Amino acid sequence: MRILITNDDGINAPGLKVLEAIAHELAGPGGDVWTVAPAFEQSGVAHCINYTKPTLISEFGPRRFAIDGSPADCVLCALYDPMKDALPDLVLSGVNRGNNAAENTLYSGTIGAAIEAALQGYPAIALSQFYGPANRTLDNPFEAAVQHGAEVCRRILAQKTDEKRGYGIFWNVNFPPVPGADVKGIKLAPQGRRPGVNFSTEAMTAPNGRRFLWIRGGDQQTPPAAGTDAAVNLDGYVSVTPMRADLTAHDAMGGLADFDT
Repeated sequence: MRILITNDDGINAPGLKVLEAIAHELAGPGGDVWTVAPAFEQSGVAHCINYTKPTLISEFGPRRFAIDGSPADCVLCALYDPMKDALPDLVLSGVNRGNNAAENTLYSGTIGAAIEAALQGYPAIALSQFYGPANRTLDNPFEAAVQHGAEVCRRILAQKTDEKRGYGIFWNVNFPPVPGADVKGIKLAPQGRRPGVNFSTEAMTAPNGRRFLWIRGGDQQTPPAAGTDAAVNLDGYVSVTPMRADLTAHDAMGGLADFDT
């Protein structure tokens, strides 16, 4: 198996090393792993692309490249330049430092890479490690992802999904904020919404008197409805969520007045 890996934390992020090990285990002795990742951290860029400026690509070693752009740019550049003659069987994105469950999913560059891979017609899995009091101070906070990542990916790849729709499925995986030995199992879970949790801004004044705003995240330990992704994570389970890039509110279509003229 040939696997492309990327992330949004940058090419030197520890989570990318975790993902590389997972990818090598999945690829097997006869497979290979390509890394095309952002040169610098790109957290929170979602599915943005460098549409209005050129993208610098730098080769760091065999099958290893850094992109001056977003995670989605990394997927695009990989498919149409360094990997154009050796296209991947699978795209993996992560392992993100922090969860990409509930509302975080919409902001995530990790998810953005998986979206782009799915739009290009490739199987894609985004993987993220929830942080919390039980794993934040471990020697390796990614312990749950290290111990369970390859098995979760194998189980996903074994699934049969209906791909007749225009937008293909990609998968969002979040590992719980616990040591690897304390992971209770894997649960299929829909995306949740942490009640009252939103990004916000905090004002600060620099020594020169200029005013700046910092973006602040909400409380990541606030659980959404039972059975949804962040809720099962906080209960010690790996969450697996199938997703599509289709943003249509299908549930609302039937209840709206007829707009056709």
